[in-house]
Amino acid sequence: MEVCVLPPLLRYPSVDELASRAAALVADRPRDARLRRVGTSRAGTPMWLLSIGHGARHALVVAGPHANEPVGGATVLRLADRVLADNRLTEDADVTWNLLLCLDPDGSRRNEGWLAGPYTLGHYFRNFFRPGFLEQPEWLPEGPDAVALPETRVLLGLQDELRPFLQCSLHGVDVGGGFVELTRDLPGLAQRVAHTATRLGIPRELGAYDTLYWPTLGPAVYRVPPPRRGDLAAAITEAAVESTWFHPHRHGTVTAIVEAPMWGVAAVQDGAPPADRDATLRAVSRTLRHDTVLLDAVLARIRPQLAATPDVARLLAPIDDYLLVGPGLAHAWDPGTDARSARPLPPLSTAHLAALRIAGRRLALRTAGLLHRLLRGAGRDPAGALPDLDRLIDTWCADYQDNLGARWIPVARQAEYQTRVVLSAFELAHRHARVAARSGEPGWGSESVLPMHGE
Repeated sequence: MEVCVLPPLLRYPSVDELASRAAALVADRPRDARLRRVGTSRAGTPMWLLSIGHGARHALVVAGPHANEPVGGATVLRLADRVLADNRLTEDADVTWNLLLCLDPDGSRRNEGWLAGPYTLGHYFRNFFRPGFLEQPEWLPEGPDAVALPETRVLLGLQDELRPFLQCSLHGVDVGGGFVELTRDLPGLAQRVAHTATRLGIPRELGAYDTLYWPTLGPAVYRVPPPRRGDLAAAITEAAVESTWFHPHRHGTVTAIVEAPMWGVAAVQDGAPPADRDATLRAVSRTLRHDTVLLDAVLARIRPQLAATPDVARLLAPIDDYLLVGPGLAHAWDPGTDARSARPLPPLSTAHLAALRIAGRRLALRTAGLLHRLLRGAGRDPAGALPDLDRLIDTWCADYQDNLGARWIPVARQAEYQTRVVLSAFELAHRHARVAARSGEPGWGSESVLPMHGE
């Protein structure tokens, strides 16, 4: 396998580093790049948009939609350098690139305890944070007219102002492989993703857990189904709800959700039929039920000693979300109950089974890590739960490494992979784009920027 040699990028940038590096770039190239404050987070953190070029067509790239997925920050900096160095991406294409540096700066700050390394699974999960579903700014659980989060309002406002022909949402997979989700097909993207992944040594996720029931547009490329409201379990496990991915659909926007892995697992790209599907599913379901019971018991032990503070509430919300969906997933994946389910499992490859095993363990590890943070923040552990949580985290991380072969992918390679996939999506989307008037200005019509794909 040929692997590219990349310039060194040793760690993820923090929220403040993102802003300062973007400002330095603008100071160096003031005619080509602009930085503007487009809003403020709930905690008062400025939200910055870096724009490059002066074209009539707009591309919007959103970094940091999930607080524990910092690769997008490294990617937008790399992407900005790439765009500034190539007029074919701006002036020749009549395109302005708009890079939202971080959609959830408050949540991202809560992950900065592990951003500089060491990049070990134990360090990551013990410092993990991701807000509860209702505080994740890409989701519209009550629709766009009832949005409460200022971060979400900022993104919706940008979408309606810019009417981009392409939106890229930059996500990270903690353990697994890379894949792309599209709101509308971009023919040829799967081949480009395959080429990029092979060049960079990134496993492709051929049976992604998020997309278990979604149409496949090509290997590791999936089509996001039309959104639906009111299903919290689906929202957490499949993202099949109203979201900012679909909101700009009215403008002809195609959205690409680009997932880049932190720890790669080779088995997620094994499309062969499994040796014993049902035995693996039973083991995965049994393990998830067992782990959920263990973590429920730990939470019951420590909940009485927790102070009723906003910080505690922010950590408890995702814990409650994960413990809520765990039993339902175990039931849905169990072949003994699947046949009676209203939504039976689709045909599964070895890659699907690896992804399900990773996902079940991920739910448990995230919950254990958040419980660990709760106790450390409390500064006391009268129930003696911290040693138990340390043991569980170490055991489950060892399973990822020893039994699934999870291996760290350097930050530079993660960011380069994501940058190349974004540029591939840009080229394919731009090929069919057309403009009725300059985006965001008076006279911009309702006509689609991209031909609407029949559903």
